[in-house]
Amino acid sequence: MSRYTYPVALLLSITCATGALAQAEPLKIGVPTSQTGPYAALGEQVIRAIEFAAAEANAAGGVDGRKVEVKIGNDEGNPEVGRRAAEKLATEGHKILIGSISSAVGLALSTQLNRWDAIYVSVVNKTPKLTGDSCTPRTFRANHSDDMDIAIVAPWLAESETKKWAIIGADYVWGRGSGAAFKAAATKTGKSITTELYAPLGTADFAPYITQLRDSGAEGLWVALAGSEAINFAKQAKQFGLVDKMTVFGHNFVASSIIKAVGTDAVGFWGNVNYSASIKTPNNEKFVAAWRAKFNADPTEYEGEAYSGMQAIFEAAKKAKSAKASDIAKAFSGLTAETVYGPVTMRAADHQLEMPNYLGRVAEKDGKPVIQVVRSFDSKAATPPPSGECKM
Repeated sequence: MSRYTYPVALLLSITCATGALAQAEPLKIGVPTSQTGPYAALGEQVIRAIEFAAAEANAAGGVDGRKVEVKIGNDEGNPEVGRRAAEKLATEGHKILIGSISSAVGLALSTQLNRWDAIYVSVVNKTPKLTGDSCTPRTFRANHSDDMDIAIVAPWLAESETKKWAIIGADYVWGRGSGAAFKAAATKTGKSITTELYAPLGTADFAPYITQLRDSGAEGLWVALAGSEAINFAKQAKQFGLVDKMTVFGHNFVASSIIKAVGTDAVGFWGNVNYSASIKTPNNEKFVAAWRAKFNADPTEYEGEAYSGMQAIFEAAKKAKSAKASDIAKAFSGLTAETVYGPVTMRAADHQLEMPNYLGRVAEKDGKPVIQVVRSFDSKAATPPPSGECKM
């Protein structure tokens, strides 16, 4: 045998393999999320995590040999704008949709998925409707719902000595849904609600609301605000002395973006912590190390959830052995995957990911605010059974 035979054969083998990978249909991800509007800062985090996950997968040879391609659209936090942005992405072939911040946008997308031959994977939307009466065979929630968050808040609320509560939330489906869920849990544990207030999206001046809250007689405050609204409210509530007199529990309010903006003024806030860099799983430790190496910072809550959602999509694509949205949808239902949260399962009954959840508070360490996970709940404890409203 010629001494050139083995090297030539090896070269041909590599060339053929490379050609096969190049010919594999790419996995096209469309990201209709907020690049402007009240949730723009959150959209930026989601985009960063999705692009990080795609680059990481591609550097490792792709997803089952398929290159991951990501294209971004701007939903502006508006359902109609989001629908148009998602339709454009799907029409251009990016039919695996992920990343909208607003629950109203997520609901708007879910009604169009059959027409677009697309799927939608929520990594932020919390409204129970998405996996309840508005569920679809092509919609999947890879994040925590309002019901899941209330499930971990209820034990804390039952133990709390704070009896009278007020609510302030964003005036759309998520804020009002969060307020209603908290009110039900509070009533069940013998607490009372003195005031409910809902501010329009984009509110910058919370002074009128703070005055009403201050005069409400409440001892505790449930906050269902996010993005720039949450930051504006936190700053103004501290300025007017509101939070110094109340127990503050925030729904998505105890977040890196909030404490970065308000600093130690956030110390003492309680809230759900849907993702933390401190989660002790091998998968998360690997993710956090890679993230720190690239960004010199820990991933935020929204970044962790978005990355986990991408992990779930990759596993569904592998199971489907396809990049087609319809095939991935079939593979997603009932899928068990390893993510930053550990092993999680996409429940077939309503397409809610069964996953752990966490309760935390803002503390001060070395003169800086930090989010501390106070209690962890496993997937079984954190995921209530299907509501029965989902009919697929």
